[in-house]
Amino acid sequence: MRLEPLYQRGREQAIQEGNKQGEQRLVIRQLNRRIGEMDMSLIERIQGLSIEQLENLGEALLDFSSVADLETWLNQQSI
Repeated sequence: MRLEPLYQRGREQAIQEGNKQGEQRLVIRQLNRRIGEMDMSLIERIQGLSIEQLENLGEALLDFSSVADLETWLNQQSI
């Protein structure tokens, strides 16, 4: 039995998860700077986004001026 493919797959998943966590941290830091500190419920919602959604949020946040803008954007992602 060859373990190499399983090891490689696990390694790739770990890298992808690490990339997602890094992107989450960056977007959250950018949001904190743009609109101020967020409550934990918003942070948890951001952490539940896919990588593609995080990338879209990273662009959209440039237009945000309040927490309400973030909440509106997050609510649109649930549709």
